[in-house]
Amino acid sequence: MSPDQQLTQLTTGAAKVLSEKELLEKLKLGRPLRIKLGVDPTAPDIHFGHTVVIEKLRQFQKLGHQAVLLIGDFTATIGDPSGRSATRPPLTREEVLANAATYTEQAFKILDRDKTEIVYNGDWFRKMGYEEILRLNARVTLQQMLQREDFRNRLDSGQEVRLHELQYPVMQGWDSVEVRADVELGGTDQLFNILVGRDMQKDEGQPQQVVMVMPLLEGLDGVKKMSKSYGNYIGVSEPAQEMYGKLMSVSDELMSRYYTLLLGEALDPSLHPMEAKKSLAQKLTSRYHSDEEGKAARADWDTRFSKKDLTAAELPEITVSHLPADPTVLTLTAFAFESAFGLKKSNGELRKQFIVSGSVQLNGEKQTDPTASISPNPGDTLKLSKKHAVRFI
Repeated sequence: MSPDQQLTQLTTGAAKVLSEKELLEKLKLGRPLRIKLGVDPTAPDIHFGHTVVIEKLRQFQKLGHQAVLLIGDFTATIGDPSGRSATRPPLTREEVLANAATYTEQAFKILDRDKTEIVYNGDWFRKMGYEEILRLNARVTLQQMLQREDFRNRLDSGQEVRLHELQYPVMQGWDSVEVRADVELGGTDQLFNILVGRDMQKDEGQPQQVVMVMPLLEGLDGVKKMSKSYGNYIGVSEPAQEMYGKLMSVSDELMSRYYTLLLGEALDPSLHPMEAKKSLAQKLTSRYHSDEEGKAARADWDTRFSKKDLTAAELPEITVSHLPADPTVLTLTAFAFESAFGLKKSNGELRKQFIVSGSVQLNGEKQTDPTASISPNPGDTLKLSKKHAVRFI
């Protein structure tokens, strides 16, 4: 691609680029740019919300630029305060390195492992003496730090801000000097930290990195950002059928956004919304599993829900002899949700959202009376919702 064509592709979906003019000038240099993405592995697993910036890094990589995945094995022991309303609990280095192992394995489902440079910021921070740390701190002012909305909000509400948290933007900025980044990627909550990196590079006589921040991805509820705490997430390591099923629950309004941010593709407007959703689900499931598993997950979903034929579908199994004594529709539904899917639901939720609404069906017959007795036999299927069904053995 020409530099102008690259610019168009790379800026698609970005929330902010500082600046497109600078990025175009760097693309015209005719050499691979060093694209930095720093991650603090504070948890072992990542979800699709985390992959938005990794997908953008992949786009740079596909165009021949050098992907630099920086593992914050030092900064993660402190904790990024960005967007936080309280101090993060500290992690040990052993915990961080264990998380990093699984994090990178999942990231390499998107990135080309052989063409990705991995660096650890502990390699330079653990060698620094106190005098060097003081020199780094002298490059920023307290006024700059207090411009951060998260710090300011905590102070205004009477919550504490620990001094070590003020170090975080300084350290992230110095990372950019160490790796000589041409571009740094991050979420919108990283804008302040990445700008500090620009300032530090300028002080060191380096060309300043371009800032590219990506938007936060809405979760399956279509409202809140994707998060495990909100229960609206899709995990990168989830089973293929579960992943496919969750993606089929994405709203039509969000589909175009998911195509752009998770696949780096434009939604074909000529596709019927259902076909577009199936294509999205299959492509993403194939990326994190395999083409065969992506096709199989689609076929299974079609069997279960498009064709409404549960008898041929692969379903979680429940042994009839393990059922509660004299089950009612309500107790059986609760038991099936918890034993087959690990989901605990209240009686009120089960009655209103699943039973009375007609979602619960035994061999295709709706079971709308929560108190009615029910006696499934081996071979029977119980549909619980659009995404959940079980077979009795």
